[in-house]
Amino acid sequence: MAFEFDLIVIGAGSGGVRASRISAGHGARVAVIEESRPGGTCVIRGCVPKKLLMYGSAFSADAADAAGYGWQVSVDGHDWPALIAAKNAELDRLEGIYRSLLTNAGVELIEGRGIVTGPNSVRVGDRELTAERILVATGGWPQIPDVPGLADHAITSNEALDLAERPESVVVYGAGYIAVEFASIFNGFGIETHLVYRADLPLRGFDQDIRSQSAEALAGRGIILHPGCTVERVENENGRKAVTLSDGTGLVVSEIMAATGRVPNTAGLGLEAAGVELGRKGEVMVDAGSQSSVPSIYAVGDVTDRIALTPVAIAEGHALADTLTPGEIGHQIGCGSLDHDVNRIVNAVYAPADWTPSGALLDGLLKPYSESVLVTRWQGWLQQLDALQPTLVTNSVLRSRSLWRLRWNRRCRGLLRVVNRLPVWPATRKG
Repeated sequence: MAFEFDLIVIGAGSGGVRASRISAGHGARVAVIEESRPGGTCVIRGCVPKKLLMYGSAFSADAADAAGYGWQVSVDGHDWPALIAAKNAELDRLEGIYRSLLTNAGVELIEGRGIVTGPNSVRVGDRELTAERILVATGGWPQIPDVPGLADHAITSNEALDLAERPESVVVYGAGYIAVEFASIFNGFGIETHLVYRADLPLRGFDQDIRSQSAEALAGRGIILHPGCTVERVENENGRKAVTLSDGTGLVVSEIMAATGRVPNTAGLGLEAAGVELGRKGEVMVDAGSQSSVPSIYAVGDVTDRIALTPVAIAEGHALADTLTPGEIGHQIGCGSLDHDVNRIVNAVYAPADWTPSGALLDGLLKPYSESVLVTRWQGWLQQLDALQPTLVTNSVLRSRSLWRLRWNRRCRGLLRVVNRLPVWPATRKG
């Protein structure tokens, strides 16, 4: 059967654009479909605009610190609309770069919503496209819990980046990367900020030391923490949001932001009808080579719910494209799969201080040992550090880029606190 394209990519985000460009560079006929703006979550409504707002919010603390160093600094308020306009101008510039990257690579950009209609076909509006292989790279989308009034009144990270006016007060619901970072952004711009989360500490999945220090740092900046709480309901109160927490606390704020996780963006893509197996969150189930249950359909990035990080999506897209040759799309040449061991991938959260963990969590390493064993054997462990495999070492970068601290949690009573120079083991390819 003759196909119009060798590869159709649905989604012009980081992973999709990389896969498209590299495949076209190998000589494949490639089309990429995008219903919003080329650049995807990271460039348009994620990492990049978030960091621009984060940089802007940091100046308030810098100005306050400057007085301690003898500077005479005065701050006469902040122009929020000017900030959003400058952010939008930068995003327009970056979108133009992404469009040029695709054009220069010989990739056809098709604007509209792509719906999979079969193992080798995608419909965009009235146009039916065919390809030997299809790649789904549609990323993730914010999810809002089923709480009375929350979906009606809450914003997500998407809307938080585009607020036309600076809110006077905000409730941020959640305690992951997005929640902690946006709480820090709002607080930095002088906005009364409440952080509400179910656990006792923010940043689940980080070492206990970092979680404890982050809570202290957030509170020290003036963010009002509500640990051990959930949002029970949200109501309108004269144009403001009346938020009731599970401990009975009532808050009336300008905005409430739901930062309660993201789900794979597969709804309405026609994947299940095409026979593609989806997981319980809607993620595309793939093997190590990013191939779905339908042999001609692949998926990379957040839509697979493996590791939701932009560099991982880029690496997956590049690795998959490196398996493609004209007429033999999907031909494995030894570098199409990646090591998705989370312990080998560095990530970061940007808050009052920037934390970058790498390696296995300390609690998991200590679990097999009793406290008495830890106390009596710690000296021997020090001598064995250099011999440990990368996946058995916990690294936590605290402020410094070069000093890595291996810190045991408090049940070791502080006996071991080693500062050592350790390498970072990023995601690596197999083959």
